[in-house]
Amino acid sequence: MRANCSSSSACPANSSEEELPVVLEVHGNLELVFTVVSTVMMGLLMFSLGCSVEIRKLWSHIRRPWGIAVGLLCQFGLMPFTAYLLAISFSLKPVQAIAVLIMGCCPGGTISNIFTFWVDGDMDLSISMTTCSTVAALGMMPLCIYLYAWSWSLQQNLTIPYQNIGITLVCLTIPVAFGVCVNYRWPKQSKIILKIGAIVGGVLLLVVAVAGVVLAKGSWNSDITLLTISFIFPLIGHVTGFLLALFTHQSWQRCRTISLETGAQNIQMCITMLQLSFTAEHLVQMLSFPLAYGLFQLIDGFLIVAAYQTYKRRLKNKHGKKNSGCTDVYHMRKLTSSKETNAFLEVNEEGAVTPGPPGPMDCHRALEPVGHITSCE
Repeated sequence: MRANCSSSSACPANSSEEELPVVLEVHGNLELVFTVVSTVMMGLLMFSLGCSVEIRKLWSHIRRPWGIAVGLLCQFGLMPFTAYLLAISFSLKPVQAIAVLIMGCCPGGTISNIFTFWVDGDMDLSISMTTCSTVAALGMMPLCIYLYAWSWSLQQNLTIPYQNIGITLVCLTIPVAFGVCVNYRWPKQSKIILKIGAIVGGVLLLVVAVAGVVLAKGSWNSDITLLTISFIFPLIGHVTGFLLALFTHQSWQRCRTISLETGAQNIQMCITMLQLSFTAEHLVQMLSFPLAYGLFQLIDGFLIVAAYQTYKRRLKNKHGKKNSGCTDVYHMRKLTSSKETNAFLEVNEEGAVTPGPPGPMDCHRALEPVGHITSCE
């Protein structure tokens, strides 16, 4: 069995003649979609999101990296361990189990950044976590895979896509740096760029999801087990990431950020690693998992954003009704006070017109409105 194939065309034709052309076509389409579209999406998206980053806040996260440390613990502690437990619990084959484990060991993807923006999360922390997890993946990915995969007795060596990690870092840091500079020099224009980038990023996410599903229809198999794991895996990541952030006394804003960063993985990096390490015969059984995971993590992200925006809108309407009620009470009290003041002035005018010294009844009637006004206040 040959390993470390750089592309599907370099792998031996040890599968059936009917399977191999389908696999080659799928791999070529996937490489085109996930490389070109994802690279363009990452560059434009990270530039626009970089316009929301403030140098002072970013430096505070780097100087006191408590939030980043919690995020890295979720990324390379909880996710690989969860992947291992899922593979054991569902009694997966070694080839399928390694696909689940590789997904759990991948760093966070840029999808989490756009979702963090839509839930009013900490953008400085989100971008810092994505960058740091990508850098840490250079060492943590092989370490985690070695610790968890030794019991499955794989015959081939796994190839870590270091080149892909380097490209991800370049596409992440350079656009963000330009966005930070734009936000520093032109803060008003950066807000406009940020809004446009958020809308364009959402559209591109939908395009990637639809294109991936349509073009990879030949690689979807009938194994319901992998589809089930790909559905619950990102949900577990979101929930455990939120709970760990809450347990470490992070703010609600950081809890939302760490939750989204934990459940969102770099799908392209997982697919690249599978293509570099396995033959076309095994890829037929493995490639459906990262594609399904990417689809479900998009669905989960949109559901989280929709739930948060609905909650935010209801909370805003509730506060609006309270403020409206307070305003009505204020106007009523002001109107009542105005009427009492006019009555007082009318009484004074009558007293001023009446000739002669005032009698006891006139003094009592003139002083009555004053006492009434004082008691109301």
